[in-house]
Amino acid sequence: MLNLAMFLDDSARRYPRRDALVCGGRRMSYAQVGALANRIANLLVSRGIRPGDKVAVTCPNVPEFPAVYYGILKAGAVVVPLNVLLKEREIAYHLADSGARAYFCFEGDPSLPTAERGRAAFRQTPGCQDMFVIAAGTESPEPVGETETLAQALSAQPAEFETVAREATDTAVILYTSGTTGRPKGAELTHANMVMNALTANQMFGSTPAQHDTHLVALPLFHSFGQSIDMNAGFSVGATLVLLPRFEARAALELMAGEDVTVFAGVPTMYWGLLGALGEGVDVGRIARNLRLAISGGAALPVEIHSRFEQRFGIRILEGYGLSETSPLALFSLLGQPPRPGSIGLPVWGVEVELVDAGWNVVTGADEVGEIAIRGHNVMKGYFDRPDETAEVMHNGWFRTGDLARRDGDGFYYIVDRAKDMIVRGGFNVYPREVEEVLMSHEAVSLAAVVGIANDSHGEEIKAFVITAESAQITEDELIAWSKEQMASYKYPRLIEFVEALPMTATGKILKRELGRTR
Repeated sequence: MLNLAMFLDDSARRYPRRDALVCGGRRMSYAQVGALANRIANLLVSRGIRPGDKVAVTCPNVPEFPAVYYGILKAGAVVVPLNVLLKEREIAYHLADSGARAYFCFEGDPSLPTAERGRAAFRQTPGCQDMFVIAAGTESPEPVGETETLAQALSAQPAEFETVAREATDTAVILYTSGTTGRPKGAELTHANMVMNALTANQMFGSTPAQHDTHLVALPLFHSFGQSIDMNAGFSVGATLVLLPRFEARAALELMAGEDVTVFAGVPTMYWGLLGALGEGVDVGRIARNLRLAISGGAALPVEIHSRFEQRFGIRILEGYGLSETSPLALFSLLGQPPRPGSIGLPVWGVEVELVDAGWNVVTGADEVGEIAIRGHNVMKGYFDRPDETAEVMHNGWFRTGDLARRDGDGFYYIVDRAKDMIVRGGFNVYPREVEEVLMSHEAVSLAAVVGIANDSHGEEIKAFVITAESAQITEDELIAWSKEQMASYKYPRLIEFVEALPMTATGKILKRELGRTR
């Protein structure tokens, strides 16, 4: 029997008075987070949620996210975390595709009206029977926009709950990813996947309960990186998590100094932002004295950022690699050894990595390029309700990632290129086909090809080459504005170029590399 929620249960027993979460002026102990998660589990059971049911959550990095996450797990249900930037049509798709029975959604604000979008999507999803709004001011139990608030729903729920026992192979979390084909699909991660990944991360990081680390959590918790590396790994050793709802470099530096942060995990653009925000009033010395671990993932970290960060903070950034389908940690740099800039490290404990060709044949020899394939305790169960797409990427327990890499003579891996069409903007994966399909739903668009263009601040920017419909009258700015209303902010193209034709192969396949895509 195994339940990922044991990380919270165990730490609440061992360190009840220790700060678990810090967010703005709020501080919650492990006992308080445990009690809130218990009340959420009682709420779900009272509404008919049974073990194995799916429960979705849209929530930024605020204390309610971990409480809801572990509360869902304690009830034996499956967590379906959703990106807070998704729009109505996208939320509705995820709720329906996952078969979510209940939905927790943060209230948001005028700049990010998450509950407004969530309510509209909820109304389109008959199978989703309950929706709870996590109000920005959680003291008030009053309904928000005619929707029951979490505080209101919890008002009569007890703070004691016996965590439901689950099998290690039962699904704990469904993380949606664009993967390598088609519309977003849910990677089913088991309790064993998630528990082993968190424990392996702590082994790699040298994290122990006695050390009492303090994490600055700038990575979104709905994403696999922040969820496993910060939240699950941190909760498993009784760490204190300092939550940053939206990444802002200056605010992050102030929290790192003020809360004596020892662990920071981020994508390369975050490190770029931290270095750019250094200036008068930033206590670099205090940050450097406390920070023992800096972790980077999501994209290749430029060598210049490696060196500049080490010069300013006296610590080397350690890089790793993983995907939602691998829970996510699969490879990581060795703690205590000089980093190899550009390398994603070695396979972590219990995980095998090979480079393969299109026929699953192993590519041998130093510095030969192949597609990364992974096998181990971290590999997903499969894509939810998509056996054919699962079969395309799985073979004898091996998962092929779609990413090309080389391996040096010492066994260290280096990413050569991502899956040929995937765009990584600010650490978020964007699948061009989804963007193209939305663009082509506009009456003025006849054909569209979306590519990634190198960008200093976001790694890649999204650019669309568009052939307009005959006699159509639309400007680039108008189409960008329309796209912004249809897609999450990390997906819509900031650059649009109208063209008369697109380069194609003889079979009609668009040659995107000829459209200026650079890496």
